[in-house]
Amino acid sequence: MNRDHFDYLLMKIGIIGGGQLGKMMAQKAKKMGFYVTVLDPTPDCPAAQVADKQIVGDFYDENKVRELAEESDVTTYDIEHIDAEVLKELFDKGHKIYPSPYLLDVIQDKLKQKDVLYKGGIPVPRYQKVESSICLEKFGFPIVQKARKGGYDGRGVVVLRDKGDLDKAIKVESLVEEFIDFEKELAVMVARNAKGEVRCYPVVEMVFDERANICDMVIAPARIEKEIEEQAKKIAIKSIEALDGVGIFGVEMFLAKNKVLVNEIAPRPHNSGHYTIEACLTCQFEQHVRAITGLPLGSTKLLSPAVMVNLLGEERCQGHSTIEGLNKALSISGLSFHFYGKKVTRPFRKMGHVTILDGN
Repeated sequence: MNRDHFDYLLMKIGIIGGGQLGKMMAQKAKKMGFYVTVLDPTPDCPAAQVADKQIVGDFYDENKVRELAEESDVTTYDIEHIDAEVLKELFDKGHKIYPSPYLLDVIQDKLKQKDVLYKGGIPVPRYQKVESSICLEKFGFPIVQKARKGGYDGRGVVVLRDKGDLDKAIKVESLVEEFIDFEKELAVMVARNAKGEVRCYPVVEMVFDERANICDMVIAPARIEKEIEEQAKKIAIKSIEALDGVGIFGVEMFLAKNKVLVNEIAPRPHNSGHYTIEACLTCQFEQHVRAITGLPLGSTKLLSPAVMVNLLGEERCQGHSTIEGLNKALSISGLSFHFYGKKVTRPFRKMGHVTILDGN
């Protein structure tokens, strides 16, 4: 007789990172009956507000990372800038850590990431390791220079349009890419579990705030031709399979001249997938929990077209957070409001988001 049993008493999830992604991940894990511990340096961080326990500590504190992994049945993360080396040691000793620390090591280094994708037959912009400023000139302007490590939300990226911009070049280990004159920036969330089961979400369109090069709005589904949609999904799935990923991944892409190129990959829930909370049968956060705990993946069916808008800190504001226009916004039919519980606002800091469902 086949027995379909799942022992919740033994299933504890550890999350490295207590920001909004960790919070929404923890909310879904708690809904599903899991015990959740988060590791974050900020007491009462957003994820700690909904988790069972918080370990207060730095992401690079070996003792704290070990403590989390040793008291968790599976460990995951909501941020890439963590200690992959310690996680590798724990993983090699048998701790379940997803996505794999070895995958994380590749993702953390944008040059390594590009190399793996290129060798896997994934279309990416032309790129090269930067050895010196001469490399930048020889590559041919305009170019995009990216820090190999540490960049996110537009940080660690600079566009150099001609030789006169070389004084703006970043002075850390970096790579250079051809400047893509894209029509749209697209994204696809892809989930994969250890059994190789894969689920792909709809292709979405990202609109950026050019002041900070940060995602401002997401349109689901993207306003693209069916052929482009299928091309993007196929490339996204192939990318995650090339990385042997387990969990959920945000695959960012450029659409240029009817071709899709992979920009970069996030090994975690992604800003472009927030619309899935209201608009899809299984949201990205529940899907991630399913993937890392070995549960079957859920349907990614889009229930309604949606637009997600980030609530960003005002450009010149810093301090106690207040929200303007909330009453008016909540009077809009089909609008859902999410506030992350961050007590302090800073310029362009992600404080929350709203999602609007509309059949049109």
